[in-house]
Amino acid sequence: MHEILSSGGYNLEIMAEKYSEKSILILAAGAKGAIGSTLAAAVCSLNQGEKIVGDYLATQDRFERLGISSFFNFAGWDKNPISLRDAVNASGVVPKDISLDYRENLLTIGIKPPPDENMDLKSKVLHLMTDIREFRMNFPDDIPVLVNLLPACSEHGLASVSSLESLYEAKASRNIPDLAYVLAGVLSGVPVINFTPNEVELPVVLEEARRQQVPVAGRDGKTGQTYFKMVLASALKARKLRVDGWYSLNILGNADGKNLMEPGNVAGKLKNKTDFLDDVLGYRVGKDYDAPSHKVHIDYYPPRGDAKEAWDVIDFTGIFNMPMSMRLNLQGRDSILAAPLVLDLSRWMAALFRVGRSGPVAELAFYFKKPVGPVSGVTFEEQVRALNLLDRECAGPVVR
Repeated sequence: MHEILSSGGYNLEIMAEKYSEKSILILAAGAKGAIGSTLAAAVCSLNQGEKIVGDYLATQDRFERLGISSFFNFAGWDKNPISLRDAVNASGVVPKDISLDYRENLLTIGIKPPPDENMDLKSKVLHLMTDIREFRMNFPDDIPVLVNLLPACSEHGLASVSSLESLYEAKASRNIPDLAYVLAGVLSGVPVINFTPNEVELPVVLEEARRQQVPVAGRDGKTGQTYFKMVLASALKARKLRVDGWYSLNILGNADGKNLMEPGNVAGKLKNKTDFLDDVLGYRVGKDYDAPSHKVHIDYYPPRGDAKEAWDVIDFTGIFNMPMSMRLNLQGRDSILAAPLVLDLSRWMAALFRVGRSGPVAELAFYFKKPVGPVSGVTFEEQVRALNLLDRECAGPVVR
């Protein structure tokens, strides 16, 4: 391991301090996309000891007893033939003048091509499992965590499939690239995070995760507009102010925005962004109207790039049914908001893996629009409380 770290150009003095701890190996499906490449840059920056990333990790002071460090390694898959360094430059997310040191380290990160798209699902899974074994051999002391960052895809109707073999044989499974990565991770005994809106945590997959004793978290990372919508909705609910309507518009110009212009690809995303509001408030918004009054729109606007902008108009009522309204304009940066969440989630999954947790981790709902598993809390306060309770679980005995 020392040779690998040396060849990567990392600060060996920092590494010596962390060598006895367990590092985390992030295996990213979609490693050269906007979020993936920003994540890789963040990993290299952290490994250089730069606080510019570490100060934004909510889990920075957690899991010390489990021997989990804040040092990460990075690997994964992407069909883009350009180097990871060029992918960072092409995405335009990380300013070039922030640091030049880590950019050379990006060239040492191993990114493999995805399986041939003409393969059937089972062949893809076996191919990816071989890749995972090779990645783990390069970092034998790390705790691997697989992160799905692939683009949104169409809904598939595979939730009723009852066995792994039936899933392999289902025709629809060929069109869901994420499924191969998630299954390969689970069958390799690797914790899995689904940061995409794609429904890949099928009942048969979660059952296999329990059998393989690995935790799974997802779906659809709650990075910007939906996060603040949850916070505001929780605040309005606490004040007993009734929400009469909520209009949300998103404009973004990156590859994710372009992909979401396909009606089939955006359907799941929109559903995830709308369903949760009724859950938070405890009633259906606009039930007294003859048309929905909670509306979410996504539009591809190339000049914005990764600098996503979101507009929200919230109509609510007080006593005597007097109408009031609020406007929120978020000018965020999609990947800058997402990368620290993926780092935090990776540390959570490594910690849960060490204490023997398996199957869906519903307590991580704080991070997702459509959390998987029997979620007990939907408001901001309830989800923060669930995280604190989960932290206590991570204080249990280390079993692996």
